[in-house]
Amino acid sequence: MTVSRTNSLSPDGGSPDGRSAGGRDGGSPDGGFSDGRDDGSPDGGSPDGRDDGSPDGRSTGGRDDGSTNGGSPDGRDDSFTNGDSPDGGSPDGRSAGGRDGGSVAWEVLLPAASAPARSRGRALQAALREAVRTGRLAAGTRLPSSRDLAADLGVSRGLVTEAYEQLTAEGYLRSGRGAGTWVGDAVRAARPGVRDLAPRALGARADFVPGTPDLSLFPRAAWTVAQRRVLAELPHHGLGYPDPRGLPRLRTALAGLLARRRGVVADPERIVVVSGVTQAMALLGFALRARGVRAVGVEDPGSPQHDDVYASAGVATVPLPLDDDGLAPGPLRASGVRAVVTTPAHQYPTGIAYSARRRAELLDWARSVDGIVLEDDYDGDFRYDRAPVGALQGLDPERVAYTGSVSKSLAPGLRLGWLLVPEWLAEEVVARKRTTDLGHPSVDQAVFADFVERGDYDRQLRRCQRAYRERRDTLVAALAEFFPGAEVSGIAAGLHVIATLPERYGPEQAFLARVAAAGVAVRPLSDCAHAGTGAGPRDPGVRLVLGYAHLPPGRIREGVRLMAEAM
Repeated sequence: MTVSRTNSLSPDGGSPDGRSAGGRDGGSPDGGFSDGRDDGSPDGGSPDGRDDGSPDGRSTGGRDDGSTNGGSPDGRDDSFTNGDSPDGGSPDGRSAGGRDGGSVAWEVLLPAASAPARSRGRALQAALREAVRTGRLAAGTRLPSSRDLAADLGVSRGLVTEAYEQLTAEGYLRSGRGAGTWVGDAVRAARPGVRDLAPRALGARADFVPGTPDLSLFPRAAWTVAQRRVLAELPHHGLGYPDPRGLPRLRTALAGLLARRRGVVADPERIVVVSGVTQAMALLGFALRARGVRAVGVEDPGSPQHDDVYASAGVATVPLPLDDDGLAPGPLRASGVRAVVTTPAHQYPTGIAYSARRRAELLDWARSVDGIVLEDDYDGDFRYDRAPVGALQGLDPERVAYTGSVSKSLAPGLRLGWLLVPEWLAEEVVARKRTTDLGHPSVDQAVFADFVERGDYDRQLRRCQRAYRERRDTLVAALAEFFPGAEVSGIAAGLHVIATLPERYGPEQAFLARVAAAGVAVRPLSDCAHAGTGAGPRDPGVRLVLGYAHLPPGRIREGVRLMAEAM
């Protein structure tokens, strides 16, 4: 009699070629028993290919797995159970899992058994490991013998033995001579699922939350061509750890681009490639703190993220009020800070551009206190009524640190930006960049360098400029039509406007609740105030920061109409 349980295809329980019902020799490639034993019974097997004296032809002693209990009443090993029932199995003779196929084991392991031969062992180990991690095989669950599991899965016993040994070494399983193999107690079930924390207005019929460009304008074809070209040309050593400042090729390309388009004084040796403006601000925060700076001034209203970014570097933020020309000089001098964050080309969120007089006053202040101005040029390329005003950095490169990114011109998901630092601060910034991430990914840098060198980036900027100007005009016209008396403030630039609605549409909280119920996502100007300061002059009406760049003109008009109908 053969020892294994089989899925025999021949009427007598054996295979057509006269082998045992298992049909395999344990050392053969197809993975059966190594001994091919007969159990010594006179007839060599029961009618179904097994001889055990039991009515269904299964062995009453079960199979040899090193355990002491022999088997369950139905002839199966009571493995893959946790002993919930008195005899280790369920009343119907199944394992405690109570599922067809014996237990959860076959459900989770059978796909691994059908994997390609070369990867079958790894697949089996991975399936077992995952079943233990997720709790499908709970701690204390007894596993079948390697012989039984191999027969059930139709794989070699060696694969199962190797999987058991590997997972025992890793701590997922435990075993002992004569005691079988069990799921260990060290593993805790992992929480299933994964969350997506990307900022999105889920379910909104119209999303006017500012900050996102039109991602459908991303130049996929041109970017793909640049990627292929770079990968074909990049030398092997170019895939090693990069200069933490960035690839020399990209820093050189950026120096030319920024000098030409933004009027900066751009020395490639003082450019650091970063993963966006947020990292640039964090690097500056750490570098300034190392020099004894404990607080920086920030525009109020301004970008709320500055508080958290500088706090992570151990630097406090001091909100400073604005007037019609930019940062008010009186409160700035009275604050005692020696560093201040500004958006002079297009202040966020009010939309004003710093006057020439205020730009000069800001630099005079920096020189008088031996301080520094941190210039965030987040959307300086987009001006619709005239040529953009040049960057403040061009007036005094040793008193201004300048930063920008491709988040508004290409896509924020690229996580690619730049930081120009004064010479006296460069060493600390580069050292912090090195310890933060060892430098920006080399391939991404090379692709963007190619993109800039060939003129593709300039073409992308012109394409976005045309689209965003049309969308701004559409939003302004829709506000005038559906909200008579509404005022749009700020220069014709960037990716957002400030809309002040008449008093009859207030109070603001009631307005926000109604438009949210209508499926329209908006941001009030008050959200841009720093904690405890308010958002500048208060109006009895509603003041909104409306982003438009990511919406097609038709959606913009529809969204404004929905807001009006909600009132």
